[in-house]
Amino acid sequence: MKSYHKELWFEIKTRREFINITPEVEACLAESGIQEGLCLVNAMHITASVFINDDEAGLHHDYEVWLEKLAPHAPVSQYRHNGYEDNADAHMKRQVMGREVVVAITEGKLHFGTWEQIFYGEFDGRRKKRVLVKIIGE
Repeated sequence: MKSYHKELWFEIKTRREFINITPEVEACLAESGIQEGLCLVNAMHITASVFINDDEAGLHHDYEVWLEKLAPHAPVSQYRHNGYEDNADAHMKRQVMGREVVVAITEGKLHFGTWEQIFYGEFDGRRKKRVLVKIIGE
């Protein structure tokens, strides 16, 4: 069995953003040489997420609206966590959207369902953040 890992770095200029990272993960898979196995992709920050869904702008807008209703950023005074920071909502949004995904690898390709893509969700940007890609298999 072989193992491969790489950290992908992102610098988000805004507080929140969804980025399709499928091409970067596919490049990692090609670099690994693994043909059959599993690929773990996880956010290495507690205010960011990795998830799988459709790459459709309307859906991403709907996520933004829905997440803001679930955990509104303002007023920041509504959260006990916000003593030195103003990102309690980002922690909650990450909890809802998830920390990581695992995708099967079949014949050297990510084995997706129809329309599936991997996304990095940032909820407290404006600094460098990273995502771990860990691939195991043969």
